[in-house]
Amino acid sequence: MSSIVEDLLGLADEYFLPWGPFGLLVVSFIEAIFFPVPPDVVLIPLVLLDPKNGLLYGALTTLTSVAGAVVGYYVGLRGGRPLMKRFVGDKNLGRVEAFYQRYGVLAVGLAAFTPIPFKVFTLTAGIFRLRDLRGYVLASLVGRAARFVPESLLLMLYGRSILEYLASQFEFFTIMAAAVFLAGYLMYKYLSRRIARGPPLPPQQQPP
Repeated sequence: MSSIVEDLLGLADEYFLPWGPFGLLVVSFIEAIFFPVPPDVVLIPLVLLDPKNGLLYGALTTLTSVAGAVVGYYVGLRGGRPLMKRFVGDKNLGRVEAFYQRYGVLAVGLAAFTPIPFKVFTLTAGIFRLRDLRGYVLASLVGRAARFVPESLLLMLYGRSILEYLASQFEFFTIMAAAVFLAGYLMYKYLSRRIARGPPLPPQQQPP
């Protein structure tokens, strides 16, 4: 067993397993607002130690993280730029704002799925007063589910061996998954616009 796996198991056994799923819920919720440790650090060893409930852990992590994202949005909305500048600085805050201006809620979905600190995008969504709250919640849900549920399923099926393999190919899988997520989002936006326009009018009904 690798030292990384041993450390994760030891951390979960000492601090979070006594709380059961509740410890995972707490970390998943606060990580979306301010906590620096990603939920994976708790989710992975919990699934390894209790694989029969792996999908339940993945689903709970997803839902509580999305709930934390909603709270993070309103914290950012009330705290404003001064709060976020203390977290990331002026330069990085400007980069995040440019990312939002270009990609909208897709920025949240990518942050929810990738190793980008999720709390940065939940707080700044409120700071920049992102208006599409429904899209914000949906993007958070899709991104978090796409990350935590397959992760839990793979650990249930293959145990520690898949963890070490994924760790060795982490960048590749992250880039590929992000590309799939982006392609799916663009297809969704395209189809939404087509549906909103409605079917094309017959030639005799075309406006002059």
